[in-house]
Amino acid sequence: MTILVTAASGHLGRLVIEALLEHGASPADVVAAARDTSAVADLAARGIRTVELDYARPETIAPALEGVDSMLLISGTAFGERVGQHRNVIEAAKAAGVAKLAYTSGPKAATSELVLMPEHRGTEEVIAEVGIPAVILRNNWYTENYAQDVAVAASTGVIAAATGSGRVASAPRRDYAEAAAVVLLEDGHVGEVYELGGDEPWTFAELATAASEVLGREVAFVDQSPAERVAALVAAGLDEGTATFVAAIDEGIARGDLAESDGTLSRLIGRPTTPLVEALRDLLQAQRAAA
Repeated sequence: MTILVTAASGHLGRLVIEALLEHGASPADVVAAARDTSAVADLAARGIRTVELDYARPETIAPALEGVDSMLLISGTAFGERVGQHRNVIEAAKAAGVAKLAYTSGPKAATSELVLMPEHRGTEEVIAEVGIPAVILRNNWYTENYAQDVAVAASTGVIAAATGSGRVASAPRRDYAEAAAVVLLEDGHVGEVYELGGDEPWTFAELATAASEVLGREVAFVDQSPAERVAALVAAGLDEGTATFVAAIDEGIARGDLAESDGTLSRLIGRPTTPLVEALRDLLQAQRAAA
């Protein structure tokens, strides 16, 4: 069985490749797709076939999908253009006879008011319209999203956000990557919509407590209003549009948009998801190693 992973040069894509190999896939049966194949040359050196695949360039997609049985479509980063770009891949996969397409969507994508969800919802609608056999992986937030908050807290002793007591059912990328690998390798799963998140959703006050533990210093959570959040982000150097976008995500967290976890992720990977403190400690070690 040939399995293709899109965006294989990215953080999640690389972890999915590793998880496939760890779960018994032969390098010869794995295809690493990227916009720039030089970015995955190290994977080619390990016997993994690498192909060019650019969501925005349909002429690169069909050749990349030749002989592919299953594939993971990792959502793109061209915000505002993602549904059209994803359609390019989905339609090509259908034409190529791909038997299983897994897509990395977002939590409660069909109903969520969170600012990032309309493009995920639109992509899920395209998958249904095209009629390709698919499984939807609605990934909650990555714990890595908060690496910068913890890094700032190391010097300021503060984590600030407009999230109130809202919870985030995050997990590190490697947990989601392992779930994707399981879904791609196992028979079945087609037609399923999996809501994936960490076993223990946390508040930002709890994030501050976890940061205190891994940093070895007191970290406090400062709960801001949305307006205060925007002003603080602009003062820190973000443009108004980006600051408003971040504050809108905070408001969604405060509403509870990222709070739910039903244990599906841990059931798929056959172990508990990585606890927040452990994930933050891993992030801190990685930051120090890269420094």
